[in-house]
Formats: sequence, structure tokens, C-alpha cells
Amino acid sequence: MRYSLVLPVPIIRPEQAIPFAGLVRWGRAERLWQGQTEVIDNHQLVSWLAGIGLRVPSGFGVNLSPLRSPYHAAVEARSTALATGCSVIAAYGPGSVDFQRGVMGNPYQSPLTATREYVTTVRALLNGELVATEGECYSTTGRLVPARSAEVRVGMGVLRTKMAALAGQIADDAITWLCPPTYLSDVIVPQVWGASTQAGRDRVPVTAIIPCAVAREGRRARDIAFEAIGMHIQLPHYQDTLRDANIEVTGKTEDVDKLIDAGVFLYGTISDIRDGLDRFSRAGVDEVVLNVAGVAKGFGLRAASRDLEEILDAV
Repeated sequence: MRYSLVLPVPIIRPEQAIPFAGLVRWGRAERLWQGQTEVIDNHQLVSWLAGIGLRVPSGFGVNLSPLRSPYHAAVEARSTALATGCSVIAAYGPGSVDFQRGVMGNPYQSPLTATREYVTTVRALLNGELVATEGECYSTTGRLVPARSAEVRVGMGVLRTKMAALAGQIADDAITWLCPPTYLSDVIVPQVWGASTQAGRDRVPVTAIIPCAVAREGRRARDIAFEAIGMHIQLPHYQDTLRDANIEVTGKTEDVDKLIDAGVFLYGTISDIRDGLDRFSRAGVDEVVLNVAGVAKGFGLRAASRDLEEILDAV
């Protein structure tokens, strides 16, 4: 299993990303991931890091499709690969219904259809194909200007069974978040792999973004967990996902205790965290992305970097 890290918080100065990129460039992490950000654009940040000599493999998981056309998404992903000379995993998801409505005026009639059209178009453009599609959600006619770059893989955010099956059919990678290892092993991974087989494709790898923190004096697991995932468990689509995994949450602070017990949020000694990560490996996960957002928000970026370094050294 591969180990990567996600930039733990949206930053306001690009210099703040240097220690985390350094853990990829000179440390043991394989890739620097970022979620969707509304502060410094994540593609621009990776290019800025490349400009100061920190050229690292990057992952975007997940960027929200309502914010950019498929053509723009393909240009951004490839430009990142060109600027860094390193591989890129660009994963996309539709976001919440409220987010779709706020950005586009109306939500997608079918997030599944929108994602199918979006990912298929981005993949075709990156393959150098001339695209001429008329879809229910996206219509695109065009081709990227030819240019040879490092590999760009197109992923999908996956929470539930239908998106998992779609990822197996059309994506290069399936990216999960807030999924317990048992839910991954029993539901999501079999859906992804089964759909890959039925489509006559190689097995699509599964990546799990995993919130975690090292137990230290002055820290409380519940507080750190809520800093990391409290916003997410208040959203209906994450509550539905966790309900499918037999975890009932309503968005209250104490709900995070259930996610700690289920191994969704890993807290404890380095050995405890290593054991928790092993459960994801046994579930069929190919890459884990360490997310120390709760530590960064509660104790600062230096403390977050220290946790990542110690966990990566241990695994």
C-alpha cells in the first residue's frame, strides 16, 4: 500500500505548503493531495511549488465539477503535469446539492449522469481525442493542443455504491472519504472491482483519505476529530454514506466518537495508527492519504507536519 498526505488546511500564503511538499519531495510520502479550495487555487499552488524547485506528484481529491467545465478541467490537470514534470491524479465529484444550486443556479438532475459525462470527457481530452459530445449535463466540442506531459489520471470521488460502480467502469482511480474499512471491504471495493471486471478493464485502484492524529498531552480525540470532520458529518450526503455503513450521525460533536470507534478517524499512538492503516490495506485500499486537518486547525501547521512525519516514518 502506498502512503501519501493531503495539505491539511486551505492556506493563505504558499510558503505554508513547503513543509508538506517537502515530506513528498524528500520524505516518505508518495503524493501531495489537495481538496477543493476557495483560497489559493490548488493547481496554482502546485505550480508555485514547482517554481521554487519543489516538483512533486500531485493529487486533487476531489475537485468539484460545478466550478469548471470538463475542457477547463483537462487543461488545468495537464498544465499541472507540464509545470511539475510529475504525475497527477485529478479526481472530480459533484459536491452537495446545496453547493450545486449555489454555483450553477440549479442542481444536477442526476449527479451520476453529470459525473459520467464529466469524467468521460476529461479523460478523452487528455487522451488527445477530438471530443464532440451532446450530453444531458455537459456538451463539449474540441481537442487539447497537443503537448507531451507526465501521466494524468482521472479519478472520481466515491461515497456510495452507484458512484463506486461508475468509477470501476470509467475512472482511473476511485477516491473515498469518511468510509470505514469494513464498508470499504464489504461494499465499495467489491463494487469498484466488479464493475472494472464487467467493463473488461484493469482493476481500478482505490484511494482512501483518512483523518488521523497522534495522541499527545493536551489533546482530546473528540475535539480533534470534530475539527477535522465535523463540517462533513452535518451534510446529508455524508450522513447517508455513514448510514449505509451502519453509523448514524446527526452532526453533533459527540457523533465523532462513533467514527473513532469504527476506525474512520484514527487516533492514538503511532502503533495504534499503523494498525488502523493496516485495516484499510486489508480492505483492498491501494493508497492511503493521511489527513491531519484536525491537528492543523487546533495546534498549527508545525504540529500537523510533526504528526505526518512520525506516522510516515512508522509505516
